[in-house]
Amino acid sequence: MSVPPAVAITAPSPEVIPTIKVPRPVPMTVTKFRPPKKNIPQTKIERDRVLAHIREYIEKENPVPPMPIEELDVHARLILKDLGMNEELYLHYTAVCLNNEMWRETLAAIPYERRLLLMPKCLRVEDKCPAPFDEFGLLCKQCGLCSIQDFQEEAERLGYAVLVAEGSAIVMSLIQTGQIEAIVGISCLPVLERTFPYVEAAAIPSIAVPLLQDDCINTTVDIDWVWEYLHLTSDDKTRRLNLNALHDDIRDWFTTEEIDAVMGECQGEQERVAREWLGRDGKRWRPFLTVAAFQALREDKGEPIPEDIKKIALAVECFHKASLIHDDIEDEDHGRYGQPTLHMEYGVAVALNAGDLLIGEGYRLIGEATGISAEQKAEMLTVSSEGQRELCRGQGAELLWARNPQALKSKQVLEIFRQKTAPAFEVALKLGASYAGKLDEVGDVLAEYSENLGIAYQIRDDMDDLGEDAGDNQLEQMRPSILLALAKERAKGDDKAVLEALWNHEDLEGIAIHKIRTLAHDLGADEKCMLLLETYKEQAVRSLQDLKNENLKGLLRRVMGKIFNDLEIKGWCREFEVNNGVREDDEANRAKEAVMAGAK
Repeated sequence: MSVPPAVAITAPSPEVIPTIKVPRPVPMTVTKFRPPKKNIPQTKIERDRVLAHIREYIEKENPVPPMPIEELDVHARLILKDLGMNEELYLHYTAVCLNNEMWRETLAAIPYERRLLLMPKCLRVEDKCPAPFDEFGLLCKQCGLCSIQDFQEEAERLGYAVLVAEGSAIVMSLIQTGQIEAIVGISCLPVLERTFPYVEAAAIPSIAVPLLQDDCINTTVDIDWVWEYLHLTSDDKTRRLNLNALHDDIRDWFTTEEIDAVMGECQGEQERVAREWLGRDGKRWRPFLTVAAFQALREDKGEPIPEDIKKIALAVECFHKASLIHDDIEDEDHGRYGQPTLHMEYGVAVALNAGDLLIGEGYRLIGEATGISAEQKAEMLTVSSEGQRELCRGQGAELLWARNPQALKSKQVLEIFRQKTAPAFEVALKLGASYAGKLDEVGDVLAEYSENLGIAYQIRDDMDDLGEDAGDNQLEQMRPSILLALAKERAKGDDKAVLEALWNHEDLEGIAIHKIRTLAHDLGADEKCMLLLETYKEQAVRSLQDLKNENLKGLLRRVMGKIFNDLEIKGWCREFEVNNGVREDDEANRAKEAVMAGAK
């Protein structure tokens, strides 16, 4: 029997691949990547680790505010000792963060309209800020250069009083009116140390996010911390939900024993291969999102997680792991999770069949779910199939491009990201919402949130592909890359020729990934990628603004922080370079160039 020849498929011209509309960039100043002062943990990952440990400590020890500074220091030393961090260097920073978390539940119970947001004027870009001052402080002109505008707009929308001013006198006078019952502030450590006795004496619930510098000019802050405290409300019944513990629990669902308990006894070698792949490594973000959405939307929040939600979570991971098998074959990848890909281990035919089997298993698990209506099952099947279709469209666009590879515009690469990555997040969230019976209520918001989350996640992944730990992989296998698209858009002369050759999969003998990495860095493409990453993360949070369900709104904000705080981009992030002694003025100059380029 003869095999028919392959049908010729004309690869699309890059010009016909659609572009995406990129959101307005988040406010970025020339100091965006300034390193923190030495008495503050130097990277975001370290600071988030400190905060997470403080929350665990408070849950265990239950310290009660207001607490004198001497007692705060005792607790802070214990926390730093547990973390293995320098007790003297980070003592005041840790004490401030501890004090914040001690007031957390009290703040949540106070209505927004009884709160004050207090910001320092040094958050502005001093040499460009057009805002005047009056006796109460800075009058923001909404120019968009710094984060003051965003914080003020959102706080006032919620009902906060807002001040951009320094000094305790005006704050204390407002407190004495009785109209302000809590403060959410941003300040440097020296000011916090001076004002602490006044706030302690007044016993006013106060949370102060520390500035990362204390030189009173063009300062920066951990923006996601400000957003979280700003939106803290007792209406969000999930605010105490331990996302780390939930994520750990879900990871435990993917042992061989747990998979068999949910899916039934394994039958045959092919099924064993598929299930072994299902249980192999992975972050489990998608099943985590399914359960998180369900937890936020369920009516009986005090009850244990129903056993049957495991079937839906496993179905989501079945779909995801199947797509990875197929992607690895299509992209000719040889390794994943530090091990051979499934087709390298068992051959293409067995791997393809394992992927197909997992897709079928995902639909079977949804069909076998109990405790939900036939309408909900139909809804889940529709969501899953639509997500599968959209994902294949994105992968197809990339595969057809690979038949005749040419340079793509950055907006075209982002559109491929949207189609390839966002659907899996959307399916995960919508299945959780559907299981809770609330998909009609929140479906549109979940779609917009997932789109921005998926693009941000893929940008981060794209940077990792060329990061310092990527090794010198075969450059001819490079796929559409936002980093390389931005680099080519900025390159000239010989640099542009090299990048053109890379995009076209031409012979690049003697050109290794580390050289391309250096070129992308010199062109400022890594800075622009970081700006895009922050923009899409911010856009995901903004998409929740009009969501009426406070539980889902609060949880998805925290989920965004959880996912990206657990991910580290090695070899690109400015925090990495801070740890390796990059000079502060060099940081400012590079960031300034990135901002100017982003404004074009």
